[in-house]
Amino acid sequence: MRRLLTIQVAVLTYFALATSLSATGKPYNLLVIMTDEHNFRTLGCYRELLPEAQALMWGKAIVETPNIDWIAKSGAICTSFYATTPVCSSSRAALISGQYPQNTPVVTNNIPLSDDVVTFAEILRRQEYATGYAGKWHLDGGGKPQWAPKRKFGFEDNRYMFNRGHWKQLEVTADGPRVAGRDKKDAPSYAIDGANEKNFTTDFLCDKTVEFIETNKDKPFCYMLSIPDPHGPDTVRAPYDTMYADQTYTQPPSANKPDEGLPTWGQKQQGNFNMAKYYGMVKCVDDNMGKVITALRKNKVLDHTIIVFTSDHGDLRGEHHRHNKGVPYEASTRVPFLVHFPGKVKPGTIINEALTSVDFLPTVLSMMGQKTVGREEGRDASELFATGRAPADWTDVAFVRGTGQQLGWLSVVSDRYKLVYSPVDPPWLFDLERDPDEVTNFFEHAAYREIVQELSKHLRDYAAKNKDNFAELPRIKADITWSISGTGPYKASVVPRGGNSKKRGKRK
Repeated sequence: MRRLLTIQVAVLTYFALATSLSATGKPYNLLVIMTDEHNFRTLGCYRELLPEAQALMWGKAIVETPNIDWIAKSGAICTSFYATTPVCSSSRAALISGQYPQNTPVVTNNIPLSDDVVTFAEILRRQEYATGYAGKWHLDGGGKPQWAPKRKFGFEDNRYMFNRGHWKQLEVTADGPRVAGRDKKDAPSYAIDGANEKNFTTDFLCDKTVEFIETNKDKPFCYMLSIPDPHGPDTVRAPYDTMYADQTYTQPPSANKPDEGLPTWGQKQQGNFNMAKYYGMVKCVDDNMGKVITALRKNKVLDHTIIVFTSDHGDLRGEHHRHNKGVPYEASTRVPFLVHFPGKVKPGTIINEALTSVDFLPTVLSMMGQKTVGREEGRDASELFATGRAPADWTDVAFVRGTGQQLGWLSVVSDRYKLVYSPVDPPWLFDLERDPDEVTNFFEHAAYREIVQELSKHLRDYAAKNKDNFAELPRIKADITWSISGTGPYKASVVPRGGNSKKRGKRK
């Protein structure tokens, strides 16, 4: 018996080691690339999987992204990956921690990450990985730009980490890095004049990433590159500033939907659909991805480096006659998520199950053979990536929440459906297969009653397990209760007078 146990332990040890080593016999490196406010339809690898009307949202004018597409084709592409909360700070906190925003507690922008959060970088640092970070951080409060925050959260080389801002030019001085664009008072500005292939922020940060790769190529490394484009302002250096100026752009169809019956979070606003400069920013990012991939190949580490390409949230770019993010619509919440994992993820893998930012940490560390500290609230989706198929006990649901500490919407999504609860509006159910433009509310349709009930049960259980206070807001709580056990026609719940109005005031 003792000999049998010894053999079993040896076998388990072998497989644990095998999962953490590449075909070269070296531990896998991890390179995480995050863009900011990036609409997934601008990437060729996503357009290839969409119906023409969805792929060509702004007409036949497109931007080609061969280098980012290479990451997808050499590994996996997730078609239903969502920002846990579609704003910068909250989404970033969820990705690096594997915890929901209310527990980090970064529920909106400019809230500092809790000291006790353990990031994927800290876990790998403890395993003697060289770790670092370049670019926008947005998890240390209001500092702007605030270079190299004192709290590193495992990203040891954070010289080129800045807390906030979408600066267009960066430079290194005798006193360290700084924003190169300056105003008349010599304060940092978003000025684009003088930007070139060395100081333009995307180029600068990617060059620093290449330097880190070259310095640490002989040891395991973990690096996060956070590019502040294609977030506004929509400015980019030459020649990208005019590269797409001659194309014709059309307004997305959802911008023309009727105003009647729209929820508060879906009201029409200013809608920006001129994509020329936005495409220019995306093209600059793609060209720089080519530079980074070439550096990995040149330094002979590509075959044992995991590359993850994603974004913190999307940008509506005129869909629903809106721009920016923060609402439940696909262009706001759904983000690119691509994984190159040589030897572990089969090239051309397409994953259609719903995932969110919180699932990243437990998944990637599991696939690297690394133990987590047990604080993560997301799911280990490693089998999805390794086999392309969902495990037998997998449920295709994920959870996305609005911003704020007092008042916000709450949603549960699957690959096909999205159910949204609001503290001030009736619930909305989207059928993304029948209605990809998200203009129809199927919540009260009899044929969807069981779907509403099932999704609501999952949302109720999520909220209880993960302490999501949005589920306790009077109208949301009442609507979830009706969705699960109510009978007859839906009636909007009666919210106690002042019950939500006070909270709405506090949010301001």
